[in-house]
Amino acid sequence: MASVPLTPHPAPRSLDEQAWLFLSLSTVLIGFGVLMVHSASVTSWPTEFEQVYLARHLRFLAIALVAASIAGAMPARFWMKMAPWMFFGTILLLAAVLIPGVGTRVNGAQRWLRLGSFSMQPSELAKITLPLFLARLAVNRRENLARIFRGTIPFALPVALTAALVLLEPDLGTTLFLAGSSALVLFLAGWPVRNFVLGLAASASGIVFLITAYSYRLRRITDFVSVWTDFSSSDAWQLKQSLITLGAGGFWGVGLGRGHQKLSFLPESNTDFVFAVAGEELGLAGTIGLVALWCGVFWAGLQLFRRFRPDCFCTVVALALLTQLVGQALLNAAVVTALVPTTGIPHPLVSYGGSSLVVSVVSLGIIVSLARADRELDESVLK
Repeated sequence: MASVPLTPHPAPRSLDEQAWLFLSLSTVLIGFGVLMVHSASVTSWPTEFEQVYLARHLRFLAIALVAASIAGAMPARFWMKMAPWMFFGTILLLAAVLIPGVGTRVNGAQRWLRLGSFSMQPSELAKITLPLFLARLAVNRRENLARIFRGTIPFALPVALTAALVLLEPDLGTTLFLAGSSALVLFLAGWPVRNFVLGLAASASGIVFLITAYSYRLRRITDFVSVWTDFSSSDAWQLKQSLITLGAGGFWGVGLGRGHQKLSFLPESNTDFVFAVAGEELGLAGTIGLVALWCGVFWAGLQLFRRFRPDCFCTVVALALLTQLVGQALLNAAVVTALVPTTGIPHPLVSYGGSSLVVSVVSLGIIVSLARADRELDESVLK
């Protein structure tokens, strides 16, 4: 396929300066996350476990930074070449999780692989490998994207296979997130709008069934409604405590480390609801600042790819990974503020976690790697 010449846009900053800004803002987010994990892990009965959370977070962060540094140093064509192998490796790990005695079950969900003290969640890896694989397919099959079968089945199968394995864990929230991320990749690559309409129509009834057929999923919907219809009821304890936590902070907050709601009142205070703790301790000013910081990261990331074609491999993957991170952050904030039902999606770079933190930081490294693509050396990823 003949390549289309790039038409660079005039930019006020060099690539190095743009990357420096992107990484600087990301580093501020990571540092903020360390502070919040330490603060949100405090309980009403102080024990050594409070330090354990911070130590584990720092250990995962060290692994993440090393992995991200390696990812950032890779040439952009490396991700194009390795995308199929990384995707199929993730599929094998997702299948292994479901094998009794291999995957680890926690609270009714079998989502983890453990080896000694090390554990990983393969569904988090899919947030990187699935977009990479779909972007490679779209670039290599660009002339077939508008066709009925050849432009639909090869793209739908990887998404359906990944979604099915994650759904069996079960993890509906991550399944829907991966489906949305896949849709974004295909949209950026130029998939026809009719395919999105048909896919949404075909899956709508299935999504409704998956929600209503399981009582705990349906309870999340009823709890969400209860927050806005009967705040005095005993339902939706977690969401109501989250709103109380946010309200207790006022505009300026009660001070870092001085929050009271995290002291056994707010469940999952250092993971899914760490945004609420930030709201109590740093106030509305702190939460708005955090949202503004994410907006800055998104803007800086977009500037890295102004000189690329909008539908080339580098741009499609980078924008998908960047939007995933920002989208997770906004979705988590929406859950904490009771704007959407609980999803179980943590706040990237800020929540305590292992696989999620590593994948989020590595995504930043991949974005930088793709932004360094050179026209002469990386023709395959810029076509």
